Amino acid sequence: MTDPALIAKKLAAIETALADLRRLAQPHAVRTDLLQRRFVEHTLQIAIQSALDVASHVVSEHRLGEPRTNRELFLLLAQAGWLHAELRDALARMAGFRNVLVHGYDDVDLNVVLDVLQHRLVDLDSFVAAIRARL
Repeated sequence: MTDPALIAKKLAAIETALADLRRLAQPHAVRTDLLQRRFVEHTLQIAIQSALDVASHVVSEHRLGEPRTNRELFLLLAQAGWLHAELRDALARMAGFRNVLVHGYDDVDLNVVLDVLQHRLVDLDSFVAAIRARL
């Protein structure tokens, strides 16, 4: 059975990170202000990792399959009807983006960071809503 307290904690972490980004991020300063860049990158990493944690827990608890990669977590959720195809694809790309944030260091493309910040946070909102709708 899915641990509702754990899921609730992780979903709240996503929502908190998104609220922080919406309130505190200064997209115009990401390229020139190191603190702003690090805040945005780290907060995005927290939000995406929390989504991965939720996905992993749901996939495991509901025996949806054995993912070989983080991206596959979202594919398995979609196959089981937890996510629609567009959201599945967006979240799979976020999983890859998270890997770049964690392991890429100087290879992080600020254009991608800004695109996620300005246009893709809604994907994480949709993920939270999709998970809550099923629990």
